[in-house]
Amino acid sequence: MKKVTIDGETLTIEDVAQVARHDARVLTSEKAKEKVKRTREVLERFVKEGKIIYGVTTGFGALGNVSIPLKDLKQLQLNLIRSHSSGVGEPLSREAIRALMLLRANTLARGFSGVKLETLSTLTQMINKGVHPIVPEKGSVGASGDLAPLSHMVLAMIGEGKAEYNGEILDAEEAMSKADVPTITLDVKEGLALNNGTQMMTALAALAVYDAENLLKTAEIAAAMSLEALCGIIDAFSESIHRARPHRGQIESARNLRRLVSGSQLVESGDDAIRKSKHPQDPYSLRCVPQVLGSVRETIGFVKGIVEVEINSATDNPLIFPEEGVCLSGGNFHGQPISAAMDYLAIALTTIGNFSERRTARLIDGNLSRGLPPFLISEKAKTGLQSGFMTLQSTAAALASENKSLAHPASVDSIPTSANFEDFVSMGPIAARKATEILRNTESIVAIELLAAAQGVEFRVKKPGKGTRIALSTIRKHVPPLKEDRAPYRDMETVRALIHDGGFASIA
Repeated sequence: MKKVTIDGETLTIEDVAQVARHDARVLTSEKAKEKVKRTREVLERFVKEGKIIYGVTTGFGALGNVSIPLKDLKQLQLNLIRSHSSGVGEPLSREAIRALMLLRANTLARGFSGVKLETLSTLTQMINKGVHPIVPEKGSVGASGDLAPLSHMVLAMIGEGKAEYNGEILDAEEAMSKADVPTITLDVKEGLALNNGTQMMTALAALAVYDAENLLKTAEIAAAMSLEALCGIIDAFSESIHRARPHRGQIESARNLRRLVSGSQLVESGDDAIRKSKHPQDPYSLRCVPQVLGSVRETIGFVKGIVEVEINSATDNPLIFPEEGVCLSGGNFHGQPISAAMDYLAIALTTIGNFSERRTARLIDGNLSRGLPPFLISEKAKTGLQSGFMTLQSTAAALASENKSLAHPASVDSIPTSANFEDFVSMGPIAARKATEILRNTESIVAIELLAAAQGVEFRVKKPGKGTRIALSTIRKHVPPLKEDRAPYRDMETVRALIHDGGFASIA
């Protein structure tokens, strides 16, 4: 079993995927343990000295000016978690919960939060032994962190709320007991240290970026197969053209397209097209693949950089700096960096879907497909009696249209909370959830294009390229050609799952 060591500084998106999806074991570095213990000692000294510290010796939010007696400080933390466990909606997925817990543990391991080492240990044990708190997906505005989702996580840590263990939804106390994980009693600052931060939105963001990279590579494969099925013109992917407009993503996408169709007998040059009295240029959905998907490639790279910083950040408040001997209040919990990045990713993913659907529409249209049969069904199968790929394109169109609505940015919205004390919020969790939904829709859109392009290539008698040949073989290992009508939803889901699991990405 793969192991992932957290230290608050070096966690990667790949590590997040390994823990979330493949149950990699989580360890805490010795250096991080020492930092956690040192910070806790400093915090306890501050409390003994009678320092006034927001959220430790005071109330929260708009009640931050209310002093709390020393005897009530632990109760303050317990009340915080109970009162903020106010989420609604469907539970987050198992993988999202595991990612959320990992990121929270990694934040604590940075050594600025002031929790006891035993608290961090309980969280990592829950991950390793498969105790997954039930966390509703809605209820966070992403400003003072993901307060509601993280509070639901903490409820399980203290033996309240619900948790999933071995496939059963149990009372959290029972789940923890069965897994032999000790529950915790929240001490000074620990409730605030656990529920104040961006870990829900960032968990979704990390998984979305991981999947978006796979999806982009697959979208380039689908575009290459469509180019071949439509006997497209290769000139548009010439290195000279893209060096003349040297956006890195565009150059890389063009290079990838050239590799995928290398050796293909289906594509031709502009000169060949002119000799055959054909138009020497393709429509934009074929000719501009490097320009469009290249921009998506750069967007994903930008968003990935933001997320990689965030997963290794201290995002609670206040933060304790032992070397400086201070405890400072700030706003690292604010989700705007992730919110804006997820909106940007949502736009890029919507573009992939819009672009892919246009090629599918061309493939099934007998007036535009350059000799392919209408709806990609053989004339021997009696066109009219058989509908072929007709409604697959309708499904792609429906999903592409839905994506356009979902791509409306969440990060530009704000509703003040906490009696106007938290007067500008990020809506980061909404941005992250929308981007995730768009990603799933777009996986299905690209799956439909792959199925249509594979069908189209097989109607041509000539040999496809080296890369597209492998992609075609991959599809046919799981889905047979469409020779007569059948319910296509299984085929679509099979190929979508292959995309999601990286079944095509290595070809690119």
